[in-house]
Amino acid sequence: MKGSINKILKRINKFIKNNKLFVSFVIVCVLISFLLRVLTIGFYIDLKAILADILVSIFIGSFAYFIKVDKRYVYYLIWIIFFSILSIADLIYYEFYHSFISISLLATTSMVGKVNDSLFAKLKIHQFIFLLFPIIFILIKKRLIKKDYFSKLEEFNKKTFFKKMYLIILIILVILTFSFTQNDKSKFSNFRNKEYVVKNYGLYVYTFYDLIKNESSYDEAAMKFREYYSCKKESSDNEYTNIFKGKNVLFIHAESIQNFLIDLKINNQEVTPNINKLAHEGMYFSKFYPQISVGTSSDTEFTLTTGLMPSTNGTVFVNYDKNTYKAMPNYFNDLGYYTFSMHANDRTYWNRESMYKRLGYQKFYAKESFIVSEDINSENYIGLGLSDKSFFKQIIPILSDIKKNNTPYFGTIITLSNHSPYKESQKFGDFDLSMSYKYTDEEGNTIVGRRKYLEDTEMGYYIKSAHYADEAIGDLFNDLKENNLLDNTIIVFYGDHEARLPKKEFERLYNYDPINDSLLSEDDENYYSMDNYNYDLLRNTPLIIWSNDEKYSKEITKVMGMYDVLPTIANMFGFKEKFSLGQDIFSSEEGIVVFPNGNVLTDNVYYSDLYEEYITFNSNPISSDYINNLKEYANNILEVSNEIVEHDLIKTESDKLGECIK
Repeated sequence: MKGSINKILKRINKFIKNNKLFVSFVIVCVLISFLLRVLTIGFYIDLKAILADILVSIFIGSFAYFIKVDKRYVYYLIWIIFFSILSIADLIYYEFYHSFISISLLATTSMVGKVNDSLFAKLKIHQFIFLLFPIIFILIKKRLIKKDYFSKLEEFNKKTFFKKMYLIILIILVILTFSFTQNDKSKFSNFRNKEYVVKNYGLYVYTFYDLIKNESSYDEAAMKFREYYSCKKESSDNEYTNIFKGKNVLFIHAESIQNFLIDLKINNQEVTPNINKLAHEGMYFSKFYPQISVGTSSDTEFTLTTGLMPSTNGTVFVNYDKNTYKAMPNYFNDLGYYTFSMHANDRTYWNRESMYKRLGYQKFYAKESFIVSEDINSENYIGLGLSDKSFFKQIIPILSDIKKNNTPYFGTIITLSNHSPYKESQKFGDFDLSMSYKYTDEEGNTIVGRRKYLEDTEMGYYIKSAHYADEAIGDLFNDLKENNLLDNTIIVFYGDHEARLPKKEFERLYNYDPINDSLLSEDDENYYSMDNYNYDLLRNTPLIIWSNDEKYSKEITKVMGMYDVLPTIANMFGFKEKFSLGQDIFSSEEGIVVFPNGNVLTDNVYYSDLYEEYITFNSNPISSDYINNLKEYANNILEVSNEIVEHDLIKTESDKLGECIK
């Protein structure tokens, strides 16, 4: 036995000796993929992912043996450079979107130039660590030359080499095949949880599969569509049915306003006093969650107005703007409303000009409708363009003209100033983010001091930016009131998505210790845990439905998603909607939010599709059936929505719905 092992070890040693460049290539490629997983998903040693990386690296590397010896190094180096650049792009993208790059996103590259400041603000030195790998490989080659490795190479049988390599590949394939579960099959087929694929099968398998994946067949998608909507139950009437029927409605789409800002005080000063006032006077949905993918603000607009989910392939606004949808502006058009949207950005950004026609907006007041100074230091220019304060001042006469037509109106007002990066708003006022402290030392002396706390941090810049945005909202409401534009009008205020601040920024916000100028330790009684679950749950944004009628002032703590807004508004304004995947929040027994990556949040649990585990929010027992039903519900919602978008099913199949057959 010992002799056999020694014989095998000698063969392995001889192989490595004659193929050092090849072996180095495989090792470097595996390390690149492993490091990407560490820097994105976390430090998880997954044997399947490592084996998959080895398989792909051997497969690619073996082709070098069809090339002359002196050219193989160049072949390997090109692949290593490619994988390194791909990893840099994926890391930057992940830190911005919490997902990985897909070929379907190429159509959205035109958006990058218009938000390049936001992109550059996300660039960090550690993201370029992958550039070390080509350098390492160059150094390996130089060392091999120094050792006169290439001239001493023994001749070997290439046929034997390929037999050995493809035997290894076959063995790895067999191992991966037997470990491939039904759950893995589901994750690959829908390809929505890209983190799961990278975590379990590595960067290279993910990238290759992304290139070859196919859409579902039309017939299969159409059948699922008919089954779902034929059996969909209509919301029942409740105490809020028709309460706003015939009233005007203005949606305020607040850029990057997160819910943790509500009632947040620093140095006893409210960060968002005007939004707080709205929350206390109106219906405040404190557990309202965006359901965005890579389309960010455009995903919010799509999901909120249609009740459908974002696409898993690209973005709906860019990739599927020729489809037929039944959206909130469409429904209000049917009620005789004048429908419009206002945004001080280019009308082509996120392809809004084209997509708005599909959603039913009659008019789009874009950048050219407003006066924007060419001087970026001007008071009316901030961040990406026209400041919110100037924008709001300029929309008042437009709204007054619309009101004169004596027809009810539905409008969306999209803010801009609180877009990342958040440094710009400092020039329009300051907000003290330092922290004073006082304690008695061991000798009984009273020590008083002041720390920078959040000054010069990403969180600090964001809070100052949000404070400016809040001031603009306060000015808007004052102007609406002075011009009698709040009469018979409902305001729906919502944050469009989270601010995409790193976890460490929340650690500093909640766990700062000014005495030691450090963070509290985890065993401190005042420590606020910022684990993955709490970090995810902090991504909610405020939703406020405000009216002059104080009897509707209340906080709703039921979990709610963007896709619930259309059915909830439909009930309040007295129309029936047909294709949303959410529910009227006041008719639902339990709130349930399905996220594009397959995670699910309810009033009882938060389930992670990546880690396939959950946390509970109360003492109610959670059965395995409950979790399995949640997973099935989420999968159904995501599949139906994606197939509607990919195959334009509302246009082709909506008139074929029949009786529910189960």
